[in-house]
Amino acid sequence: MQFTERSNSTRWFIIISSFLIVVLILWNTYNFFQIFKNEERIKMELWATAQKSLAKADENTDLDLILEITTHNTTIPIIVEDENGTISNFANIDENITKDSIKLNDFFKDLKTQNQPITMENQMLYYGNSPLLTQLKYYPIALLLIILLFGAVVYNFYRATKMSTQNKLWAGMAKETAHQIGTPLSSLIGWLEILKMDNVEPSTIEEIEKDINRLQTITDRFSKVGSEPVLEIKDIIEETRSSFDYLKDRSSKQVDFKFIAPKNEINVAINPALHSWTIENLVKNAIDAMKGKGNLTLVIEEKEDYVRIKITDSGKGIPKSSFTKVFEPGFTTKKRGWGLGLSLTKRIVQEYHKGRIKVAQSEIGKGTTMQISYKKTTSIS
Repeated sequence: MQFTERSNSTRWFIIISSFLIVVLILWNTYNFFQIFKNEERIKMELWATAQKSLAKADENTDLDLILEITTHNTTIPIIVEDENGTISNFANIDENITKDSIKLNDFFKDLKTQNQPITMENQMLYYGNSPLLTQLKYYPIALLLIILLFGAVVYNFYRATKMSTQNKLWAGMAKETAHQIGTPLSSLIGWLEILKMDNVEPSTIEEIEKDINRLQTITDRFSKVGSEPVLEIKDIIEETRSSFDYLKDRSSKQVDFKFIAPKNEINVAINPALHSWTIENLVKNAIDAMKGKGNLTLVIEEKEDYVRIKITDSGKGIPKSSFTKVFEPGFTTKKRGWGLGLSLTKRIVQEYHKGRIKVAQSEIGKGTTMQISYKKTTSIS
């Protein structure tokens, strides 16, 4: 607890410090901008004064200083307007603008909005911001974008680290669950042997064996969470049919189950326990979507290089906007449940088996088709 509180305090200290640094940089940038803007205003006022002096000069006037001032400005765009509203002079404006009267008038309109004009007797001096001042004006925006990008990188790194820690925790819990189930499971196997010796009805023994084998399969699944599973070349039809039939025998009789597949074998590199888990999750989701009543069809299609498994139900359907959301951890439409089933299924299919899973199609009130695709194989690389 102390470590967590210390980590949170450190994180908030870094966030607040970064915010204060950003505010300080922006404030200083704003001050620099105002200082440069005032300096340019002073330069333009001197330029206007020099122009007045130049207009009143006679043969005895020393023009060196006046000419130095009027020719010194090479960056600030200038337009002088006479009393009739006509442009009488301009400087530091691109030739492509000055040669086109329409462009020049548009430029002039924009120039009027940048700074207050300076009065020159019967004329008005309008000036814009120099390129340096314009760059400084947009500097804070660039700085904010960089900071936002940096913040996004830090956030994603923190989120990935947190998710990695959570994954390790869930993997540890899953393995511990498998370990805890193992002890009573061993005892059940012993009791089953005693029942066999007592000549209990064989059909009863057979069903108990099926459930014990199921518990062993579940234990095997949980023990593999967080570990790299061992893949085996198996007939995908037989492995899928086995899980499908088990759920069919233990589901509501109001669900019409159909299994459609080619008669030949289709070999795929899978982990049998995890593949069984995948089929179980999809079939149970389909049954839940139909509220235990409807049609459920599993179809296996063989293509040249891959095989598809489609599970179709006649349930309530999924909105198109949720086709990808259903695979996100925590997403669920049920009143109870953590929304981990399809997320785990996606991980088993895509990360462990290098396959693909998606919502192939769905229509509200008519049903949904989930699709898994695996590459066919003859050997494990």
